[in-house]
Amino acid sequence: MRTRHVIAAGLIGLVAGPAGFATSAAAAPKARKAQVRLSAFASCASLVRYGDLHAEQVGVGPAPRRQPSGGPFAPVATSTPGPVPAEAQRESAAADSFSTTNVQEAGVDEPDIVKSDGRTIFAVAGNQLHAVDAHTATPKLLSSVDLEPGYRHELLIRNGRALVISNAFGAAAYAERQVASSPAFYGGPATSVVAEFDVRDPAAMKPVERLEIEGRYVSARQTGATARIVVASQPHLPEAAGQREKIKGYVPSVTLVDERTDQRSERLLVPCAQVRRAPVFAGLDVVSILTVNLDKGLPAVEADAIVTDADTVYASTDSLYVATQRWYDPSRPPNDPDAFKPVTTVHRFAAPSRPETSYRASGRVPGYLLNQFSLSEHKDVLRIASTTTPEFAARDDGTGGEEVRQSESFVTTLAERAGRLETVGRVAGLGRGEQIYAVRFIGDTGYVVTFRQTDPLYTIDLSDPSAPRVLGELKILGYSAYLHPVGEDLVLGIGQDATAEGRRKGAQLSLFDVSDLRRPQRLAQRDLGSSSYSEVENDHRAFLYWGPQRLAVVPFQSYANDRVASGAQGFRVSRAKGIEEVGAVSHGRDDVVRRSLVLGDRLLTLSERGLGSSRLKDLDGLDLAVFPRPPQPEPGPDGGPQGRPEPASSGSAQPAR
Repeated sequence: MRTRHVIAAGLIGLVAGPAGFATSAAAAPKARKAQVRLSAFASCASLVRYGDLHAEQVGVGPAPRRQPSGGPFAPVATSTPGPVPAEAQRESAAADSFSTTNVQEAGVDEPDIVKSDGRTIFAVAGNQLHAVDAHTATPKLLSSVDLEPGYRHELLIRNGRALVISNAFGAAAYAERQVASSPAFYGGPATSVVAEFDVRDPAAMKPVERLEIEGRYVSARQTGATARIVVASQPHLPEAAGQREKIKGYVPSVTLVDERTDQRSERLLVPCAQVRRAPVFAGLDVVSILTVNLDKGLPAVEADAIVTDADTVYASTDSLYVATQRWYDPSRPPNDPDAFKPVTTVHRFAAPSRPETSYRASGRVPGYLLNQFSLSEHKDVLRIASTTTPEFAARDDGTGGEEVRQSESFVTTLAERAGRLETVGRVAGLGRGEQIYAVRFIGDTGYVVTFRQTDPLYTIDLSDPSAPRVLGELKILGYSAYLHPVGEDLVLGIGQDATAEGRRKGAQLSLFDVSDLRRPQRLAQRDLGSSSYSEVENDHRAFLYWGPQRLAVVPFQSYANDRVASGAQGFRVSRAKGIEEVGAVSHGRDDVVRRSLVLGDRLLTLSERGLGSSRLKDLDGLDLAVFPRPPQPEPGPDGGPQGRPEPASSGSAQPAR
């Protein structure tokens, strides 16, 4: 197994520019001098010495503190997946007549709780993997198989093989090992599980092999037969650890379990001599990228890694990027305002369709990222949208005047040069005093939504990466949290309506005309009811756009007047007629619809209760294949359940809303 490690670098100052929407290509040479440069450790002994030197700083031990590469406000992040361009979806629909996961880049699949091969639907619900024949009007449950206890189960499939990736419940994960470790998101040691299933016969799915990895699952991508899985691990050291224990404490382990024989084999994920570090200390966390050939299954072909934390994952058809935010610079005095300026470090890996992954370059930009849509690679240039000051860190002077610490947003372009991602150009001054709430890059154009009281939608020309510039701005009430192309020069936004004072009123859809980038216009608006919310706002995989019928399907939950309602609503979107309501589907008041997909002339909807099938033309005539009730979790040490529900957030560093 070929392996690599990389250690992230420190902070870079903000690049100043003229007032307004400043393009700062001239500042790029200054930024280049501070870019990340990585070097390898010579041996395990040098790695341990480095770890011991900094262990007290990050609190490594039986219960280590949070690494400085993250911060007390950095949520467990999964990188929000995104949409296939409308043209690509229409071409795929004509050929296949079924929809696929809503992904950010065409040709790069992303894990989700439901997948289809055109006849069988594979879905994760209730800690089980279900196979459903949905080719007829009434779906038929073929089989269900129990999954490892945990949360955030996500699914990838290819040619009769399924990978289910999840985070294990902490206390149960390493009970046999009895090794003191860092706390996971829900307490106990963090463990990721990658489970392989043979699903060639959907009526008799079989577990094959399982990987147990020290660390939390961050995200994954699939290009052709190659899957890449990103896991973040914290260091852990038993009391009075010797040299061997220290090596294992600083470098994560992986265990392969043969489900057919229950045979287990454990090893370190990476040799010490392939660990890389930056000149400026940036923590001891390890981010590993496991490369799996889905035509052959587990174990992983190789493992690459970054010694830093991981907040956001983005992938193009031939590159994978891992980004992490630093919210505080421990090298600066606590009273230094620059110590609290967030900075994002980005690492690029070559990620072709063949099962090979290799580290290429690293770079930094000021501020923090919203989610994976904050990054986009186009013509070998990486575009990044970032905001300087999170909402929780902005301070008011107490008189109702200007904030003492005011935010602004940037779009920065970077290109790889001699092992570095160097700044090529930057536009600054977007949404002063506001936060980024949505980003979408389409070709040479960037769309950025910021919000505090109103929603400025900025259109940005990126045709010249050295001189990006704002072309237009549209201000409306509320904001869009997700943007999706729905035809030529049309973009659909899903977010929240709001009052003039910025108070959120409920979920809304907005149709934007971007044929003139200097004068973007909102053509139509639809609300989903007062006090409503759509999962699309935090997870784009919940959104469906079916190009052949210009049909957008949006799940929703409403809490108006002490009444709870949930389901999915369908809308037909066009320039001529705006946003027309087609119909709605509900699995019951307490059964939240999580996903929608198309198979032939049917709309399929997924909830924890089961998989429903409705007529695509009007979303009527629901037939439901009910899933079996999952086994109840065993009581934990305190008498309560060992697990907790999956976190709602699927993006990274999402602003408070």
